[in-house]
Amino acid sequence: MKVITGTREFCIEEPTVVTIGKFDGRHQGHQKLLKEMLHLKASRGWKTAVFTFDMAPLGVVEGKRATVITTNEERRNNMQAMGMDYLVEYPFNREVAAMSPERFVTDVLAGQMHAKAVVAGPDCSFGYKGAGNAELLRKMGPEYGFETIIIEKKQDEHRDISSTYVREELDRGNIEKANELLGEPYAIHGTVVHGNHIGGDVLGFPTANILPPPEKHLPPFGVYVSRVLIDGTFYGGVSNIGRKPTIQGENPVGVETYVMGLDENLYGKNIQVQLLNFERPEQKFDSLEALKERIGKDKEYAAAYVAAHPELFGTKA
Repeated sequence: MKVITGTREFCIEEPTVVTIGKFDGRHQGHQKLLKEMLHLKASRGWKTAVFTFDMAPLGVVEGKRATVITTNEERRNNMQAMGMDYLVEYPFNREVAAMSPERFVTDVLAGQMHAKAVVAGPDCSFGYKGAGNAELLRKMGPEYGFETIIIEKKQDEHRDISSTYVREELDRGNIEKANELLGEPYAIHGTVVHGNHIGGDVLGFPTANILPPPEKHLPPFGVYVSRVLIDGTFYGGVSNIGRKPTIQGENPVGVETYVMGLDENLYGKNIQVQLLNFERPEQKFDSLEALKERIGKDKEYAAAYVAAHPELFGTKA
């Protein structure tokens, strides 16, 4: 997959089927759009191209700090895994926010993206104040050489599946419901860094630490059963999300994971920690010994979960 980022000066020369959106979370609704694109690629021979922005537009327009279910890095990984050919991360600023919907269609979709088809949801929006919509795509498509394909939203019990819905469930700690909406486990991608070495040196079992960026939308701090993707293989894990309140000092928000059945140096490796089940909230213990005892129970809980769900682990298909 070719990633075009950091520039508004680009041109895709080959015909494409395009979709536009934030694609935060790659939930079931997003997957429905992407699968339609892959179908068109197979039947028409067009390349697939995803148009998105390099940051959440809300943060630029309203000056708010927006959090995301999937970071830019995670979105790239997800789109590559889906088989997309191009991912355009368009730089977003006030000038771009002021672009008219018509200019976006003519200059970006028809011009730079070389769109032969645009696949979108019924509530798609683009251009100044989101004034562009599916009707405008249908109206302008014939003149500029692309067809418009509107895909109805995926629903869950009469509610549209959306990134907002996923965030709500994450905030409630309903990780299994969030995963159901996503159609896959909620994941945190990152490079394993050195922690305070409490896991291996003091508690007796090594852990892998990753530090999610500030914009990452995290579920409540606590201990989760996890599935860890390392070099194409899924391992069972126990993950703590939070600040490690038992450990002295200022600890950044991190994800610390004990990986079952793996004894190797993971420092510098890119891994995915996928959350499967919430066990308990993060808590402060009176001593490291009490923490070690509790983690022993966490490991037992996770081992039982992994044993009951063998289909979730092993070599990635």
